[in-house]
Amino acid sequence: MKLATYRLPGDGGIRHGEIVGGGRVTDLGPGDLGAVLGGLDTLPSPAGTHALDEVTLLAPLLRPGKVLAVAANYQEHVTETGGDRLDKSRISPRLFLKPATAVSGPGAEIALPTVSPSVDWEAELVAVIGRGGKDIPLEDALDHVAGYTIGNDVSARVMDYGHERDTDDPAVAFFDWLNGKWPDGFAALGPHLVTADEVPDPQQLEVIMEVNGRVRQHGDTSQMIFNVAELVAFASRLMTLEPGDVLYTGTPAGVGLATGEFLSAGDEMTVRVTGLGSLVNRVR
Repeated sequence: MKLATYRLPGDGGIRHGEIVGGGRVTDLGPGDLGAVLGGLDTLPSPAGTHALDEVTLLAPLLRPGKVLAVAANYQEHVTETGGDRLDKSRISPRLFLKPATAVSGPGAEIALPTVSPSVDWEAELVAVIGRGGKDIPLEDALDHVAGYTIGNDVSARVMDYGHERDTDDPAVAFFDWLNGKWPDGFAALGPHLVTADEVPDPQQLEVIMEVNGRVRQHGDTSQMIFNVAELVAFASRLMTLEPGDVLYTGTPAGVGLATGEFLSAGDEMTVRVTGLGSLVNRVR
């Protein structure tokens, strides 16, 4: 199934439903998809349908309980940004959190923040948790995934707070990197959720980023250092996962940081992942 969160025209409110044939979306109830993630096998009967071109698609989860992301999960991306080859047996997934206020949906404009002159793109596969758990065994991890969507982990690469700082302090560099993940809109998500039964192998998906029609990233999820199951299982060792949590799984090579080319107002980013559609956002 393809499930979506959408806004009705006028004052019709926010609803969720299934995208069906003929360019329509069913009405399964108010609010976002968080209302049904725990029971996809027992969805309510639709209360009608709407034409897709008459509604506005939103992020599948508007304010996830947790927005998890993983850094340095494709070796070629690590290499292009100056890192050494990683030995998977001697590291763990490098998880971090983005605030829920960073979530933006398909078609949303993403504002360049005042605290950075260098904003970058990161195309990603995103897993959405449907069944929560703690200390989830690796062999069961994908059973906890409700489905998959597309993400763009927009990132500010250089932070400028208007005063001089001790940039020789490693903590400054680390927190600048982390703070660069947090501005509003920097967790683009959508355009819909494809349920896990329609993605038999999340490690066989092509990931493409285009900026103004030019391909900048072209990778494959088979290149991940830690696969989706490993990421879910590891995250559940650190915290209880809950339905509606989202997990950005890392980005392949081709980010702007590698060439010094960053986003400007008016640029359009398009992320494509096999079978999941396209996520388009413009910068302002």
